[in-house]
Amino acid sequence: MHSDNTTPLSLEQFVRAMPKMELHCHLFGAVRRQTFIDLSEKSGNRVSREDIDAFYTRGEKPVGVLRVLRALDAHLIQGPSDLHRITYEYLEDLHSHGVRYTEFFWNPTGTVRVSGISYASAQAAIVLAIREAQRDFGVIGRLIPSIDREADPLEAVAMVRWMAEHRQPEVIGIGMDYRENDRPPELFLQAYRDAQAAGFRTTAHAGEFGMPWVNVETAIEKLKVDRVDHGYTIVDNPAYMQECIAKDMIFTVVPTNSYYLRTLPPERWAQDHPIRAMVNAGVRVHPNTDDPTLHLVTPTRAWLMMTEFGFGVDDMRNFMLNGLDAAWISDDQRSRWRAEWTASFDALRIRLATD
Repeated sequence: MHSDNTTPLSLEQFVRAMPKMELHCHLFGAVRRQTFIDLSEKSGNRVSREDIDAFYTRGEKPVGVLRVLRALDAHLIQGPSDLHRITYEYLEDLHSHGVRYTEFFWNPTGTVRVSGISYASAQAAIVLAIREAQRDFGVIGRLIPSIDREADPLEAVAMVRWMAEHRQPEVIGIGMDYRENDRPPELFLQAYRDAQAAGFRTTAHAGEFGMPWVNVETAIEKLKVDRVDHGYTIVDNPAYMQECIAKDMIFTVVPTNSYYLRTLPPERWAQDHPIRAMVNAGVRVHPNTDDPTLHLVTPTRAWLMMTEFGFGVDDMRNFMLNGLDAAWISDDQRSRWRAEWTASFDALRIRLATD
């Protein structure tokens, strides 16, 4: 009989057990289906069960999930306790997949302007859930309020002001998401300057939805982001991709990205996906779930999908270390985790079944 430390592991068991972090996940994209149903019933069934079923269905050519995120703000999030619940459940779900640390996005503009919950109350509920989840599961959560790029840029400036006025140690930086089409990064320059002046870290979705590589360049060169979310279209400009490599820029990528599942033929998806080209060119990436419950993916599955691009266990080790370098943690913590996580990874690797 094998002991727990010698039992051979399948690749899936290995990936589930290895130390991981999430750097690109949207809180509203991580709502459990049953929680969505409960919130709908509590709000008077303003979202039908048929719509909910459709939200949690992902076909061969999946549609985007932004409509689901909007529905939560518009109809279902009615008070701080709702935000507390979905945050706590998200962190609980991560625990079963070996995720030890997460930096996750939340869009305050919709919560404040649409749901009618004050920033201070909403943030307090999320932060309380972060603290309780760390106590209960050992998962460390950090919050990234994220700019709604479909809103007026002045809303982004207001968001940064709220963050500074109600500062909490768990709230560490800003992001930017929603539809990139016709909403280039430079529209939000002031918010980024304000955030950096206030000591917050910065990232941005760029090069998503097939939007041009110049958006990635703008995010890096003008907004001065610390890392990039998505960024796939840098493969369209190999010269600039080399600049990103020289800058040691790290990209938080999403193998379940809806755009490429829709636009690439299934038989060519793994061969032609930009993630494959990025890594093969030398770009540093870190895999993430993005909207796990809506994409029907877990952290384990997201990492396993990287093997479909041809990446192996050595690559996973590199991706893990990329995450540690990209995370907004102290240098002391980074050094400590690098030693601990590498030792854990290597111990698990010895047990990885080879047949």
